[in-house]
Amino acid sequence: MKRGFYTIMSAQFFSSLADQALFVAAVELLRTAGSPEWQRAALVPIFAIFYVALAPLVGAFADALPKGKVMFISNAIKVAGCLMMLFGSHPLAAYAVVGLGAAAYSPAKYGILTELLPASQLVKANGWIEGLTIASIILGIVMGGLLVGGPVSSKLLAIDLPFIDTGIDTPPEAAITVLIAVYALAAWFNTRIPHTGVAMRPLRSDPNRSFAGNLVALLPDFWQCNARLWRDKLGQISLATTTLFWGAGGNLKYIVLAWASLALGYSTPQASALTGVVAIGTAVGAVVASVRMRLDMATQVIPLGIGMGLLVIGMNFISNVWVAIPFLIALGGLGGFLVVPMNALLQHRGHNLMGAGRSIAVQNFNEQACILLLGAFYSACTGLGLSAFGAITAFGIVVAGFMEIIRRWHQRNLKVHGEEVQRLLEIARSDKHH
Repeated sequence: MKRGFYTIMSAQFFSSLADQALFVAAVELLRTAGSPEWQRAALVPIFAIFYVALAPLVGAFADALPKGKVMFISNAIKVAGCLMMLFGSHPLAAYAVVGLGAAAYSPAKYGILTELLPASQLVKANGWIEGLTIASIILGIVMGGLLVGGPVSSKLLAIDLPFIDTGIDTPPEAAITVLIAVYALAAWFNTRIPHTGVAMRPLRSDPNRSFAGNLVALLPDFWQCNARLWRDKLGQISLATTTLFWGAGGNLKYIVLAWASLALGYSTPQASALTGVVAIGTAVGAVVASVRMRLDMATQVIPLGIGMGLLVIGMNFISNVWVAIPFLIALGGLGGFLVVPMNALLQHRGHNLMGAGRSIAVQNFNEQACILLLGAFYSACTGLGLSAFGAITAFGIVVAGFMEIIRRWHQRNLKVHGEEVQRLLEIARSDKHH
């Protein structure tokens, strides 16, 4: 791997670490302020909303500037959101600003891989990035809990600057202050990311239009990129697979909580630890895939998605934690092994078709929309009177069923458009671009 790749990994780790810890701090900030429960629950969708709403803009923005600069600006936006929390803005509004930074960060984070590395190293690079991201998620949640917890927060609040009243008086505020420093560290790594030499694709701008008019003008370009990926015989399969995986994975943490409460009698903190077990399995699967899989082999993992859906249903038959732990590791492992090669294939096709940033923005839009749709489906199941076991069964059937549709879709592509698919796979196998 090139040296710049390890700089990207470091920047991604600290930025993601702070994102996860900030979520815990924001929840505690709302709780200590006496805010209603629905506001704490609203932190999750408020963070994701800009991924969908600004997808046409952030992809083009990521392709218009060097990716390292885009990542630096994105972390600066996250710091601005943290400062808003500290200086009196409503935590939901401030957290939405942090989500804006995250939405802008994602296309650059993944897009730079296709600019820096040859196609032959994309699967390995994605494995390390995904594994490291999952590690940062686990460690970030632990870090957030420690920062707002008694011993650590007491020491942070005991720090007194002479002649300066910082206004930081509560554990969540102290935690957010520490996390600003973590975001700043990530931003410093962003400044060390090398310029890849890839030509920029400037944002289309008409001087006769207003700023809002120029933003609206980006919509046709985004939808054209979206349609281009869905028409590509490999792009459509990799996009469908990753969209369904992240749609399922984004909701799985809620499903695990509901299942652990019902099947094991766990409290929320105990059930949250099992969510971390799934993440550990995903990290292991991602790393194994990065070592074992090649880009041209990516479509071979599609059946694992069907297995994921069936394993979700299998949760209903487990009532012992010592059976649950290896089971959840296996569930996460299947997902990690599935998503890494498919994600790399999607990046490769997107880079060739439209540019890395636009491709990742299209991917984010589809994935976040799937998270919302599958979440609405699961909520509707419980709202219609199904037990958690029944809703989990319905959810697993939908995931497995759609994965089977994707498998048959790919088989049809091989049958009807075999020469085109083989040509695209050959490009993936032989591409040495940097």
